[in-house]
Amino acid sequence: MKAMILAAGKGTRVRPLTYELPKPMIPILGKPVMAYLVEHLAKYGVTDIMVNVSYLHEKIEEYFGEGHQFGVQIGYSFEGYTKDDGEVVPEPLGSAGGMKKIQEFGGFFDETTLVLCGDAMIDLDLKSALHEHRRKGALATVITHEVPWEKVSSYGVVVSDANGRITEFQEKPSRSAARSNCASTGIYLFEPEVIDLIPSGRVFDIGSQLFPLMAEKGMAFYSQTRKFNWIDIGSVKDYWEVLQGVLMGEVVNMNVPGVQVQEGLWVGLNTSIDWEDGTKIVGPVYIGSGSRVDAGATIIGPTWIGHGSHICSGAKVVRSVLFEYTRVLPDVTLDELIVFKDYSVDRVGEMKHISQYESDEWANARDRRASRRRMETEANSIT
Repeated sequence: MKAMILAAGKGTRVRPLTYELPKPMIPILGKPVMAYLVEHLAKYGVTDIMVNVSYLHEKIEEYFGEGHQFGVQIGYSFEGYTKDDGEVVPEPLGSAGGMKKIQEFGGFFDETTLVLCGDAMIDLDLKSALHEHRRKGALATVITHEVPWEKVSSYGVVVSDANGRITEFQEKPSRSAARSNCASTGIYLFEPEVIDLIPSGRVFDIGSQLFPLMAEKGMAFYSQTRKFNWIDIGSVKDYWEVLQGVLMGEVVNMNVPGVQVQEGLWVGLNTSIDWEDGTKIVGPVYIGSGSRVDAGATIIGPTWIGHGSHICSGAKVVRSVLFEYTRVLPDVTLDELIVFKDYSVDRVGEMKHISQYESDEWANARDRRASRRRMETEANSIT
């Protein structure tokens, strides 16, 4: 079995994180989501992996290279074009269109291929899923996951008969209209014949175009509803909740990195914590390598503090996620926020730029001028 990871999307629902990171590179416990996928594939002996890329493609390619460090082979298919002046322009072809381009270029899909989205973490038993796919003689299989009925409107829902044969798709149906609570996980098994159905040289989607075409033709098209961990980062709100759950130990086989120095507190290398003047840290908390916590600071978990950060005296960080090199300024409180460079996002997904705050809240920890933005703003107003 081979694999293809879908990684060409812009991840607009996860902004501001995806302003500078493609969605598969969003970190969970300091490691890109896609890295967990590659490791999982390698565990099951799936070593030939294609990745379609487009938006910020270089971030993915630079991190994963040809996959040698993971014990796999990774190839890339860029979707876009280059202007005469050398500017690279991303132009995704859709999930199915990207598969067609790969097939036409090098014939990659010559055996059963697992296709999965690059923005979710899974522990699916791939061997068992492949066995059922072949036992039924399926040309395509959709892996589904039961979700609470009150949440079906957030997913594409798969309707199947008693034998698992797919009869209908419902895209984010209302609770009253939903005929199933089996959500498509974006994990598929395809035989090579399926690729022949995809038109060449045009945008084409798996869920909204390829699957209805297969259903119309009455092809051997099945679903498998399986119980497994499926951590989908659909929005920034989801990301905050995932990090909270992981730090609380609610996700099996996900362990906080670093060294546990006291109950609920993990630290990376060369981390400095000044415990004077009532410094308070209530776990679970991870403090990344090279970070500094000044005397009198307070950190309440679940909280993740990226490497190279600085929590100043009197600052209070509560149930938050701080990306690397974040300096929380003196006496500032960050409560249930994700802070990524110049942006913050609260737990309901409201995004704010640092300039929208009345006073300085945080800064770049590599910039020793903690009040740089404020001084520049005042200088501009005088001018």
